[in-house]
Amino acid sequence: MLHAMGSAQMGRWLATIYVGAFVTVTLVRMLRDVVRGHLGLDFLAVVAMVATLAVGEYVASLIIVLMLSGGEALEDYAARRAKRDLSALLDRSPRIAHLLAPSPGSSAGSALFSEPVQDVHVDDVHIGDVLLVRPAEIVPVDGTLISETGTFDESSLTGESMPVGRAAGEEVLSGAINGSRAVRLRAVRIGADSQYQQIVALVRAAEQSHAPIVRLADRFALPFTAVALLLAGTAWALSGDSSRFAEVLVLATPCPLLIAAPVAFLGGLSRAAREGVIVKSGAVIEQIARIRSAAFDKTGTLTRGRPELIDIRPVDDFGEEELLRLAASAEQYSTHVLADGIRRAAEARGLVLLPADSATEAATNGVSASIGGRVVVVGKPAYVATVAPDTTRINLVAGQAAAYVSVDGRFAGTLVLADETRPEAPGVISWLRAQGVTRIVMLTGDVASTAEPIGSRTGISEIHAELLPKDKVDLARGMQPRPLMMVGDGVNDAPVLAAADVGIAMGARGATAAGDAADVVILVDSLEQVARAVAIGRHTRHVALTAIWIGIGLSLGLMLVAMTGGIPAVGGALLQELVDLATILYALRALTGPPTGRGEARNSLNGR
Repeated sequence: MLHAMGSAQMGRWLATIYVGAFVTVTLVRMLRDVVRGHLGLDFLAVVAMVATLAVGEYVASLIIVLMLSGGEALEDYAARRAKRDLSALLDRSPRIAHLLAPSPGSSAGSALFSEPVQDVHVDDVHIGDVLLVRPAEIVPVDGTLISETGTFDESSLTGESMPVGRAAGEEVLSGAINGSRAVRLRAVRIGADSQYQQIVALVRAAEQSHAPIVRLADRFALPFTAVALLLAGTAWALSGDSSRFAEVLVLATPCPLLIAAPVAFLGGLSRAAREGVIVKSGAVIEQIARIRSAAFDKTGTLTRGRPELIDIRPVDDFGEEELLRLAASAEQYSTHVLADGIRRAAEARGLVLLPADSATEAATNGVSASIGGRVVVVGKPAYVATVAPDTTRINLVAGQAAAYVSVDGRFAGTLVLADETRPEAPGVISWLRAQGVTRIVMLTGDVASTAEPIGSRTGISEIHAELLPKDKVDLARGMQPRPLMMVGDGVNDAPVLAAADVGIAMGARGATAAGDAADVVILVDSLEQVARAVAIGRHTRHVALTAIWIGIGLSLGLMLVAMTGGIPAVGGALLQELVDLATILYALRALTGPPTGRGEARNSLNGR
């Protein structure tokens, strides 16, 4: 018997030490939160643990610790899930530059491709250095073009979907992707001052200024704590028994509040992932459920981000299908972005492309191919006119581009391409308005004449055009009402994605920088997933709130019973486990929802 008593005493001491240590750690964290002006549910948990220890109910105190530890672990896991560090943006930024070392007696300006090439770190590039940029490489620093011409993909910087041609003396920004021909640049800024690094700095600044999100359950902390302490104090006063205070507070421990929301948000994270939507934390799901404003980039977001054939204009006796087939057959041997659009258009019409006996490409100008004994030339008007003097230029509207075609030295017609609006975009905008998103705007680097037709087709009347990345950030920070959701892709969108309350990146083809800065990444190349994300967020938040209210209701009911002395402390702690189970089972409904949100979104998107 003495041995048993000694073991029990040892158990009490161990429990007291363990719970005391847990209380100390919780108190330190709680005091830090109070200093920041934030009172959470930790206060009620500390009082419950101290009270059970004070009246000798050490088993009950251990059960409380177990429940709290489990809830905190779930919450921490939800916060860390799928989160990436912004350092990934730096990891993918240009690091190496190819420095052309002039041969003896030559100047930097007269450097030739035959001269030695030295790979140096981008930070070691000085103003005036001559650099070689190979095909498909990222321009490491801002510079002026020394080569006669060059073509660059600047879509991730300016939002311009079409490749941009540059002539000698024109400036090329870092972060742009070189075309199919090596070019020479003279550095005009060092790496730290160049466009790409400026964007990186904006992302970091925006991320650091991002306002913290209060946990959903913490909003109930003060009223729930006040009610619980009032009931426990009343029970003690009426009974004259201090144990009654602990018995009531055991049932008031905030485990349902701490566990229900993280479980629901984890369910929402999993649900979203199955839809091809990666949400980086449970707090983001809560925030996206409350959005009242939405901003969209144009290129690659409201539009497809790749040129599509919209018109075929043959001349003389050439037919549309014949012109497209010959042009696409020649474009098989080109790497130009317009060539890809022409090939895709031919394939979509079921046209069989013809093989070429020979083919050559003049970088940035066009391609010439011998197909079935006919010489087909496709490219810029000036290039085609060298073999077909009767080539006639056509008028294009903003956002359009044309490929000119000649056959056997005779002008055959033109193929007009444009970056088309996503067909699902109008439905998504309409659905968001129906869900209470009161302000929807377009933020784009394109000119107004290009952006306005896209806005008209998608239902967005408020358009801000010709914006630099910093302009987008400034507009987003001042936009009301809040919270604000920003949807975009490309490096130029990364700063504003980080600055918005919820940043959503079209990550299926978007730049890595946008995905790193965003809170949500869409893995499916469809704007519909934005509506899915909002629907899932709202359903998840509803489930979490309902689970919390279930926990509060059951806890209050049991506390009232415990005030009569009908529930001992250990029994109350175990009953509280059943309350936890009930809230968890309900919170798991977030895994299967939204039961109506997705259907409503789909019906709206499909026009039903």
